[in-house]
Amino acid sequence: MPVELALYQPDIANNTGTLIRLCACLDTAIHIIHPTGFAFSAKTLARAGLDYLDHAAVREHASWSHFDQWRRTENRRLVLLTTKSANSAYAASFTPADIVMVGRESAGVPDAVADTADLALRIPMRPGLRSINVALAATLVLGEAKRQTNGFTELQ
Repeated sequence: MPVELALYQPDIANNTGTLIRLCACLDTAIHIIHPTGFAFSAKTLARAGLDYLDHAAVREHASWSHFDQWRRTENRRLVLLTTKSANSAYAASFTPADIVMVGRESAGVPDAVADTADLALRIPMRPGLRSINVALAATLVLGEAKRQTNGFTELQ
């Protein structure tokens, strides 16, 4: 069971396409939790996703409750990236059962969703700045999680 990535109701097609491309290249499943802030289609995602969409393991979930029920049934730990956490992503220990989740570009995740996370982490950054682009944040932490769980050993 490898680490996977989840996008909670993404707002921006280019970020979503970029992360689908990343997951295709890293052989990592990506979960899209609907509704999205754009028409979720290959055409909408093509600019950032290019021709990588056909190589990605994309799993769509109709709603937050459907995703949460699925991940609990599968015994997956939910790791939320949030600027509201005091816990550094680089002090955390990741497991292969983790799903790293990022929130909406415009609003993160609602408190009710954040409260269900098994672990909430933030990326340390310079004081006074609000946040890192969601696609970049997901890339940084997914990379660390895969490194810790030997997720790169099968890749060339």
